Amino acid sequence: MVITTPRVVIAAPASGAGKTTIATGLLGALTARGRRVAPFKVGPDYIDPGYHAIAAGRPGRNLDPVLVGEDRVGPLFAHGVAGADLAVVEGVMGLFDGRGGTAGFGSTAHVARLLDAPVLLVVDARGQGRSLAALLHGFRGYEPTVRLAGVVLNQVGSPRHERVLREACAEIGLPVLGAVPRGAEVALPSRHLGLVPAAEHGESARRAVAAMAELITRSVDLDAVLRLAATAGPAAATAWDPVSEIRSVAEAGSAVSGEQGQAGSLSGFGRRPVVAVAGGAAFTFGYAEHVELLVAAGAHVAVVDPLRDEALPTGVAALVLPGGFPEQHVPSLSENTKLRAEVASFARSGGIVQAECGGLLYLLDRLEGLPMCGVLPGTAEMSGTLALGYRDAVAATDSVAHRVGERRTGHEFHRTRVTAADATPAWHWRDHDGQPHREGFVRDQVHASYLHTHPVGSPETVARLVGRASQWPLG
Repeated sequence: MVITTPRVVIAAPASGAGKTTIATGLLGALTARGRRVAPFKVGPDYIDPGYHAIAAGRPGRNLDPVLVGEDRVGPLFAHGVAGADLAVVEGVMGLFDGRGGTAGFGSTAHVARLLDAPVLLVVDARGQGRSLAALLHGFRGYEPTVRLAGVVLNQVGSPRHERVLREACAEIGLPVLGAVPRGAEVALPSRHLGLVPAAEHGESARRAVAAMAELITRSVDLDAVLRLAATAGPAAATAWDPVSEIRSVAEAGSAVSGEQGQAGSLSGFGRRPVVAVAGGAAFTFGYAEHVELLVAAGAHVAVVDPLRDEALPTGVAALVLPGGFPEQHVPSLSENTKLRAEVASFARSGGIVQAECGGLLYLLDRLEGLPMCGVLPGTAEMSGTLALGYRDAVAATDSVAHRVGERRTGHEFHRTRVTAADATPAWHWRDHDGQPHREGFVRDQVHASYLHTHPVGSPETVARLVGRASQWPLG
């Protein structure tokens, strides 16, 4: 199929220029005008899509060539724009910043090329004058296959400042589609890992999104943005489909060949196993496609909020604990002794548990000095060091979802440090200095790690988990 949906990529010369405010405000402003807008975020970011979802009234989705492969970016985009008449794609970091050592692979520019989408550059205008023309000239010519098509001026100091900046843009023939005055930006709550997730901020997050939409409505030429989005070229891609993905896994036999006792059947489960997925304010790091794949593989997905719910869903066969910020909710998580005891009992009885990052912290003995579930032997504390970046990992041992020796590309993003007794690691990888690194836990049916993976990049892991869950309780 050919994707003809109008689309625009919101980029910037560097981080901190205001991409999230502009992109989220555009989503809200265009949605308020009756447009059905599909929101996307380049890279592994879990937080911005939460604000996008509030603004657009539909799931925010990620486009990350590093985690899913560049061949899946077009199909995932086609899947995400179904039923929409416009797409807004927020970039990551600076326009050309991708994975280190890869010449920009995974960058905003890379995704813009894959989607044949025009780029609207958000420029922090503080301290800028006519020299802005040189900056824009360099960005436009650096990779000619990336179509830099317009500018939004952010942090404009005065009408005179705006006039100087517009003249600079006119010198090189780049249209200015908006000018946001200094001091008018919307303050979003932030902490040690960036913005506070929208799910944690509740009504104040919705008010912030509404304020962003109002700001962009009065500061940006929305009709000009629509005309720019309509210049996107036709992109050939078959929409990604979770059912077809799971069927392909089954036909390839990658999850079942010689493993019937472990993985179960991927086609025609005797029953739909209940897979509980942790949610709520403490566990917000997840991809929309993960739940879609779980359902396609035959699971009945039930959300459990460890801050509020005192029991796992009835008949639970597997528990998925995604990342998030449990370290910000330690007292409340610890006080929910009934759920902690049930999670521990489920895991110790052979229950299937898959945990990433924040989910790992929840399974430890203690977090910030307070009791957690006690499924894994260790404690965690906040540290002054940020662990951030893509990791090329190799499965260190067999587990519910992974086979020893299988390679996965994931992303690490945390400021906590785990102190643990010796345990069977989940992964091996080499750090940025080439030193070997062991990480995570595999114990019985529990797989827990700091590594965030995108299930679309390895759908067989979802199929294996659901296949094993369909056999619960294990005979």
